[in-house]
Amino acid sequence: MAASAAGAASRQFLTGLIDPNQRKCSSSSQTLRFFCRRYQPCIMSMNGCKGSDQAGLLPVETIETRSLSPVPSPALAMDRLNSAIYQLKSEPPASASGIIRLQVPIQQQIDAIDWLHAQNNLLLSRCFFSNRSDSSDIFHSVDGNGNRNGSPKGASSLVSVAGVGSAVFFRRMDPFSYSDWKSIRRFLSDTSPLIRAYGGIRFDARSNMSSEWERFGSFYFMVPQVELDELEGSSMLATTVAWDESLSLPWQMAIDALQTTMRQLSSFVVNMRNERPKTFVVSKTDVPSKTYWELAVNRALQQIDRSNSELTKVVLARSSRVVTANDIAPTTWLKCLQVGKSKDNAYQFCLQPPNAPAFIGNTPEQLFHRKCLGLSSEALAGTRARGGSMAQDLQAELDLLSSPKDHLEFTIVRESIRKKLEAVCSSVMVEPKKVIKKLPRIQHLYAQLTGRLKCEDDEFVILASLHPTPAVCGSPREEARVFIAENGRYSIIVIL
Repeated sequence: MAASAAGAASRQFLTGLIDPNQRKCSSSSQTLRFFCRRYQPCIMSMNGCKGSDQAGLLPVETIETRSLSPVPSPALAMDRLNSAIYQLKSEPPASASGIIRLQVPIQQQIDAIDWLHAQNNLLLSRCFFSNRSDSSDIFHSVDGNGNRNGSPKGASSLVSVAGVGSAVFFRRMDPFSYSDWKSIRRFLSDTSPLIRAYGGIRFDARSNMSSEWERFGSFYFMVPQVELDELEGSSMLATTVAWDESLSLPWQMAIDALQTTMRQLSSFVVNMRNERPKTFVVSKTDVPSKTYWELAVNRALQQIDRSNSELTKVVLARSSRVVTANDIAPTTWLKCLQVGKSKDNAYQFCLQPPNAPAFIGNTPEQLFHRKCLGLSSEALAGTRARGGSMAQDLQAELDLLSSPKDHLEFTIVRESIRKKLEAVCSSVMVEPKKVIKKLPRIQHLYAQLTGRLKCEDDEFVILASLHPTPAVCGSPREEARVFIAENGRYSIIVIL
């Protein structure tokens, strides 16, 4: 039996992106959330979950991407987009609903975080997502005009995406449902693969919601109004306008909102240096205290050891509430997470609704990845610190591989994912079954699972069944959820 304690981890929200061609969702780990200065809300987009049942199931009438000719700088890209928006406004589409993306390739590589940092003064929603270096399948390769390219020859890999404003967002207080999934999917299409929704889902929508999560609801997804796509060797600036008469957002209002956002953007991007923020900690409080934390762990062990208990694993966590002397932008923290090999071995993300805290994270885990009928997932559990020398690192690796406790914990996670995949796949392979995955500071037990879906429409079923996995919740899932709800769940919070 195993009881796991994740002292500095947050699993309040599952984060990921919804891609019209390849879907990938990454569970969150090692996350920080930020309270920012409170502003008046500035929401100029529609909630795509508030339409009628019929509108929520039917695709929007127009989904289109228009590529403009390349330019050498962000300033010229802004000028070209403003001209294209003006022309689009003078020739409105005839459809009652739709989404149109305008994109301009830039002939230089611009760091997406640097661009997002330049927009820090905007009172708009923001998002960021970057890839693991070993998962090129997360983002499509794109050609010089920003179109998806199935062949790597002559194509650039999409490294990361930063967005501000929301052409359309999706938020409810009720648990994420199939109809909510369909509400998002109706704005996406294989014909415009770079129109994506970025967001997250609560760990447990049935539990009480703490104040820092209120603006996120039970889930929050957004299609950015303006985004900077960082490619290998180049970049692309894009705008997206979405409208739907059934959601009370006519074309004229949507295009006006986009122009308002464009007027607020800065085209001046300064390279941020990877250095620690110049501040100091005023106070730090851990909740619960060490004494009460140990009591919660002991209660978990006692319940696991009961002969009539089905609980075999539960993941607990603590909260660290830190107050700093001065404001630190979430993008500054996010940049710090990209130092050295941390950027190569993990996904980085940021999600911030208007007038809300910023949820940022750095996680090596991928919940699942789907391409057509192909499906893959990962099991990651058991942890050891990296050694100070090669010999110490090897000793830590051997200790992790031979540990009965860690083997059991890892097996619970891997077999749970395998059984969930078998329910929707015609076959499932586990290869490798158990190896070491080394990260800059820690190492884990790792397995990869692949399968072939019986039906392409099963992706929501996969998401609902896999999240949360035993690695971030426990096993069995419902028993672990109940225990966590009764004993509290905490996470790292930084108050600025």
